[in-house]
Amino acid sequence: MSTAKLSYDGKEIDLPVVIGSENEVGIDIRKLRAETGWITLDDGFGNTGACESAITFIDGDKGILRYRGYRIEDLATKSSFAEVCYLLIYGHLPSQTELNAWRDSLVHNSFIHEDMLKFYEGFPLGSHPMAILASMIASLHAFHPDVDDPEHLDINISRIIGKTKTIAAFAYKKTIGHPVVYPRVHQSYPANFLRMMFATPAEEYEVPREMETALNMLLIIHADHEQNCSTSTTRMVGSSLANLFASMSAAVSGLWGERHGGANQRVIEMLEEIASNGGDTKKYVDKAKDKDDPFRLMGFGHRVYKNFDPRATILKTACDEVLSKIGMHDPLLDIAKELEQAALEDPYFVERKLYPNVDFYSGIIYRAMGIPVNMFTVMFAIGRMPGWIAHWKEMRETPGNRIHRPRQIYTGETERDYVAIDKRG
Repeated sequence: MSTAKLSYDGKEIDLPVVIGSENEVGIDIRKLRAETGWITLDDGFGNTGACESAITFIDGDKGILRYRGYRIEDLATKSSFAEVCYLLIYGHLPSQTELNAWRDSLVHNSFIHEDMLKFYEGFPLGSHPMAILASMIASLHAFHPDVDDPEHLDINISRIIGKTKTIAAFAYKKTIGHPVVYPRVHQSYPANFLRMMFATPAEEYEVPREMETALNMLLIIHADHEQNCSTSTTRMVGSSLANLFASMSAAVSGLWGERHGGANQRVIEMLEEIASNGGDTKKYVDKAKDKDDPFRLMGFGHRVYKNFDPRATILKTACDEVLSKIGMHDPLLDIAKELEQAALEDPYFVERKLYPNVDFYSGIIYRAMGIPVNMFTVMFAIGRMPGWIAHWKEMRETPGNRIHRPRQIYTGETERDYVAIDKRG
């Protein structure tokens, strides 16, 4: 086994080198503190491998994303979301028999207990749907206490994937004060969700085929993305042996922030701001380049991808197709295309590799589908659920898995003497 040598202050330690299946190189520091008393400092964990995983591979320099070895370009255009869920969680593409049984399980587990509707009544009108989603997922334990039984793991996986879209659609209905619409057993996962969103007890909603196809693609593209903030949250919480529902609720909360799942909402808000100020994209490009101007272009660049985001490449084509098929002209798309062109040609953006990312296009497609902006992060959570589950399951099944317990470098006061309150100045 190859080793790396670390030396400091007269001490030396040999650390094993770990090489992944795609020739990724990592230095195993697990014995560092025990043998030397040192730790590593890596704010944001940008250079720290928190685990070994067989689920998703990303090469940010080459713009590669693969689920279990399959290219995202193939899965997004040829597969169904249900099939990709199975692939991520169980490690292989299902046979037709396996897929049929899996789809049936997702459909029949998409209904929630009627008593859960009382919880919705407790949320004020206008509550953010992410708050409702996180709370309702955590509450599933009360209705399915067998979640801690390993023999019931598969059924609980089906339950949470099946019910997430129902909980999300019901959350939307709650925010607008409308009665809920129950799922149907004969529709696909994305079609079922769209119908629950837009149908009413008085008026049926026939899901347009292009909308169903577009949502299927979006859910697949969002299904996993390696050790991001919410996925790391899943593993962190799950390492305490927290149950599946509690871990998924924590992941939803981790996704909520605008730096993560809320980024596509910020893209739409930015495009609306530009449109309301006359649509002068050059003005805003110049503002983005001015280091003294607080304005930032949202949806450009990515912490991992140093090339074009492969998911953005897929969605760019899908965005044009969806808007064309539904006969919709969105002026925000024109502004988005002008910004994209500037990013691809302007040396400032090219040198910094600030290419449009997945958030840049996903918000426009959701907008075209009629999904309100405050539901964008919820859509992300629905798509990411199978990835979170896959990582939670992989971690729990890894021998020797330990509870996560990061260290720190203390920078506070050294020891001080306590002074009684009546003697303080």
